[in-house]
Amino acid sequence: MSALALLSTLAFIGIAILLSKWQKLGLERDLFIGTVRSTLQLLFVGYVLQYVFNTNHPALILTMVVLMVGIASVNAAGRAKSLRGVFWRIAVTLLFTETITMALLLGLHIIPPEPQYIIPVSGITIGSSMVVCGLLINQMKRETIASRGEIEALLALGANARQAIQEVLKRSVTFSMIPTVDTMKTIGLVQLPGMMTGMIIAGSSPVEAVKYQLLIMFILTSSSAISSIMLGMISYGIWFTDDLRLRNIP
Repeated sequence: MSALALLSTLAFIGIAILLSKWQKLGLERDLFIGTVRSTLQLLFVGYVLQYVFNTNHPALILTMVVLMVGIASVNAAGRAKSLRGVFWRIAVTLLFTETITMALLLGLHIIPPEPQYIIPVSGITIGSSMVVCGLLINQMKRETIASRGEIEALLALGANARQAIQEVLKRSVTFSMIPTVDTMKTIGLVQLPGMMTGMIIAGSSPVEAVKYQLLIMFILTSSSAISSIMLGMISYGIWFTDDLRLRNIP
C-alpha cells in the first residue's frame, strides 16, 4: 500500500467524525485521539517487531509476551478496580493460557519456533483472552449485585463461598463465551475474519488462508474457554470478605 493510499484511509475517520458532529454525540475528540494513538502505537510496534524478528533472540520474544500479558491484565482489571487482587488473578490466567496454547502449538509442530509466528499468535491469544476476562469480571459484578439476596441467603444457610456464588459464576462464564461461540457459528457466512482477509489480499490462496484461519479460530476458542473457566475458579473468592460476607460492590 502506498503512502498516499494509506493517507486516504483517513477519509473513513472523517466520515465518523462528521456523523458524530451531525448527531451531537460528542465523540469527535475521542475519535481524533484514538486515531492518533492507534497510528503511533502501530508504527512503534511495527519497528519493534521488525527489530525482534531480525534479532531472533528468545529473551526479546519472552519480553514481548510478558509486556502483552501485563498490558492486557491492566486493561481487563479496570472493570473491577475496587476488588483487591483482581489484576494478579487475570495476569496469572493470561500467562497460563498463553503457556498452554504455545506449548501445544510448538510441541505439536503446528507453528515453527520463530518470532514471526510466536509473537503474532501470542498477541491474538492474549488479546482474545483479555476480552473474555474483562467480560467475565464485568458480568460477575452485575450478577453479584443482582443476586445479592440469593447469595446472602445461601451463606446464612451454611453454604461456603463457592457454593453461594456457583450459579452466578456459571452464568458469567457462559456470558463471557457468547462472542466466541457466536463467531464460530457465523464465521465464513457473515464475516471473513481478519487473518483470512489479509492473506487473500496479500495474494495467498483462499484455501491456504482458510487453513490458517481455522487454526486461529480453534486457538481462540480454546484460549477463551481456558481463560474464562480458570479466572472464574481463582477469582470467586474476591467477592467475599475474610469472614465470608459479600463485599459491598460500588
